[in-house]
Amino acid sequence: MKIVDIKTFLMHAGAPSLKSWASDGSFGAQQFSKNLTGSRNWLFVKVVTDEGITGIGECSGWPRVIRTAVEDLKSLLVGEDPTHIERLWQKMQIAIMGHGMTGVVGAGAMTGIDMALWDIKGKALNTPVWNLLGGKLRDRIRIYGHANTPETALSLKQRGVTAIKCGGVSDPVRKVASLREAVGAEMDIAIDLHGPPWLTPADATQFCRALEPYRMMWVEDPIAPDNLDGYARIRNHSSVTLAAGERMATIFGERELIERDLIDVVQPDTGRAGGITQMKKIAAMAEAHHIMLAPHSGSLGPVAEYAALHLLASCPNGLVLERIEDDWEGRAKTVIPHPVSRDGYIDVPDAPGLGVEIDEDFVAQWPSEMNVSIPVTEGAGSYAQGTFREHVYVQTRWRRGVYFPKD
Repeated sequence: MKIVDIKTFLMHAGAPSLKSWASDGSFGAQQFSKNLTGSRNWLFVKVVTDEGITGIGECSGWPRVIRTAVEDLKSLLVGEDPTHIERLWQKMQIAIMGHGMTGVVGAGAMTGIDMALWDIKGKALNTPVWNLLGGKLRDRIRIYGHANTPETALSLKQRGVTAIKCGGVSDPVRKVASLREAVGAEMDIAIDLHGPPWLTPADATQFCRALEPYRMMWVEDPIAPDNLDGYARIRNHSSVTLAAGERMATIFGERELIERDLIDVVQPDTGRAGGITQMKKIAAMAEAHHIMLAPHSGSLGPVAEYAALHLLASCPNGLVLERIEDDWEGRAKTVIPHPVSRDGYIDVPDAPGLGVEIDEDFVAQWPSEMNVSIPVTEGAGSYAQGTFREHVYVQTRWRRGVYFPKD
């Protein structure tokens, strides 16, 4: 069997109305409008073989740019045997190396192709991808939803979801307090503090200590991802569960977070971490340090979700999968079949390969319009008053007496 073609499918997906980088999971009338106001794009890849078997993958990180990278890598892969996945991954890594360190663009391109190769191999052998990864430890995967308000949190709880994540840095402690009061002790709560702007290590440490009484599932990305020494500072001065890793690519990008024991939960992005090949290795590295795996998928499409289900089914340290329960209505129309959650879980697919195909005609109806944006509005309160137009990467917190509540 040989690869004869690699095709890309780029679409402008309906984006959540964001007040912060973590969605509230409630999007109202925007659900299926042609007037797309967000910048979320989904990029799917189809690898075609001379035996008629095709594989589907998904790329993330910067989809409009990654599409060009996939087309560039195509020349290296046509004529190759798609079942030799590790060798082809290494070949792509070496080819990209000449452009500098592998970031999310390079890794995102390799991710979609690698995912599609696993899909092909599963179809060729008539077995699900999870079986190629060592078999199943679990038949269904626990999910967590997004909720920034008590009302949304209670709605998810009523549907059987047992864990939620809120986001934003404008008033995180009071937000968590209100959510904990609403849902009670039995529901897990996480918070995503990933700016903008990023917290300084000193501010993040204060927040983490203030959040300790609320028994957090985790505190995610409290500081800029490049500040590893800052993570060590937080680690040494608070007892919260720390999570990070969505912006890192490959085992080489995640290595220090894991080997220095800076986190408790690693969150490689299923669309840009380097593919199933790399995700399985990241999971194994984390397992050796008793670190749990919770793949990031907040901005991803449904093909990457399928890949995460297979991965989490096969990893001993698989913890939970991120899912926006009330996403864009078009998500369910993009793939066949669409995974449905029941009682806070999604069943692991049993069809050969990944068990999913994209609806190419539907994808074609949503051409890409834009793929960059400033992620918060001026009124969101993330920046200190009067500084929004500076768009700084890191900012120390003002009005500290108000910002860090005592109770």
